Amino acid sequence: MKINHNMSAIVANKKLLRTENSLSNSIERLSTGLRINRASDDAAGMAIASKMTAQVKGLGQASRNASDGVSVLETADGALNEVHNMLQRMRELSVQAANGTNTPDDLNAIQLEVASLRQEIDRVSKDTEFNTKTLLDGTLDQRVYPDNRGITRIEISDAVTENTYSVQITADAEHAVIRGGAALTATSTVPAGASGTVVINGVEVEINEGETFDIVYDKLRKGAELGEVNLLVVGNLNDNSGNAEDEFYVPSDLNTGGNLVFVSDEYGQSTEMNVKCDNPALAGFLGIQSESQATGTDVQIGFAADDEGFGTQATILTEGNYVTISDRGGFEMKFEVIPGTTDPQTAVNLDVTDVGPMTLQIGANENQTMDVRIQEISSKTLYIDKVNVCTVTGADRAITSFDGAIAKVSEVRSSIGAYMNRLDYAVSSLDLTEENMTQALSRIEDVDMAEEMTEYTKYNILSQAATSVLAQANDLPQQVLQLLQ
Repeated sequence: MKINHNMSAIVANKKLLRTENSLSNSIERLSTGLRINRASDDAAGMAIASKMTAQVKGLGQASRNASDGVSVLETADGALNEVHNMLQRMRELSVQAANGTNTPDDLNAIQLEVASLRQEIDRVSKDTEFNTKTLLDGTLDQRVYPDNRGITRIEISDAVTENTYSVQITADAEHAVIRGGAALTATSTVPAGASGTVVINGVEVEINEGETFDIVYDKLRKGAELGEVNLLVVGNLNDNSGNAEDEFYVPSDLNTGGNLVFVSDEYGQSTEMNVKCDNPALAGFLGIQSESQATGTDVQIGFAADDEGFGTQATILTEGNYVTISDRGGFEMKFEVIPGTTDPQTAVNLDVTDVGPMTLQIGANENQTMDVRIQEISSKTLYIDKVNVCTVTGADRAITSFDGAIAKVSEVRSSIGAYMNRLDYAVSSLDLTEENMTQALSRIEDVDMAEEMTEYTKYNILSQAATSVLAQANDLPQQVLQLLQ
């Protein structure tokens, strides 16, 4: 028997400490519900669980992101629904204006409502927001940057990829123009026997003898406006420093007088202008022919010499100063060319970028995104900014314009609907993936409570047994005293 080293107690204490550590770990697992509470519990499992936890949290946030995207699109679609309603009303008004029973006052009243609705469409375009982000003003549309400010109203399809596209504008579009051959002065009056009727694109203007130049010009100008013609008084017919809308003529002061110049409102070879006068004496006074006719010309454009960006099968269609370039696969690019702003010797480059569309993070990892593109919806992009039902063909042209605008809005809403459906499927997929990932994570790091309770009971009993044995081992040295008595 030894008293310096109580080996029995040492062995019992060591086993008790091991049992208590195991019991402590079991209590920790039961209290946290986790099998892995520290790296030492399962190093490989901890590493896997950490990555899976990041995935699960990312999937949950991605699902919420997609839901937010649906909310954005619902807001845009709701606004476009009202735009649709306004366009339908404007088309209805155009059909009403096309009826021959209307008086000029009736047409003016109709035009006032059309103009008011047009302003409301522009307001909706600028003010429709989600979380202060504007949706319909082109902010979320793909950006195209021309290197010439004369290229405007650029519109591209989804098939137009990021690239630089080059074209060469060889000739600008022109208005139909009829120029008077005799100059009028502020003191000119209609001579005797020169009364008659001037017909401008079907609009009759009665001119009476003795009327002053101001009265004659006022009558002709109002008639020209109804006939979709811009009437100018030009002092120098060779001065081409004016505005493109005036075919670069410079209007003179009415007090100094000048030649009458009739300029059509629209560009292009489809634009015809007819000016007739039933009295040769009146025609001579005004400096015009008894009957004159003119047509405009379309913009002339081709691909640049290097043919950059476009395919070999691309085609170009022009109408007035509007250009449409199309190719296979849904490729389409439209834009307007402002006359007098391009150099026929220099190519115009259109830089199509990936800037603009709203990027939604709909995945847990990098680059798992979806781009949402919403085109600008305004009176300008819908080509209804110049609609005037009061002119001679304005109502008929307005019907066509509103048909195109309704089709355009329908196209945009269809695209938004497709985005919404895609996001709905994405949310369902993300939620299901998150559920499956959570189950997998649970199998790795969650503790089996029933099994762990069994372990806890085992270690609890072992701890009690070890404590009892240790107490008895500590009593063994007392037996030595009996030997010493």
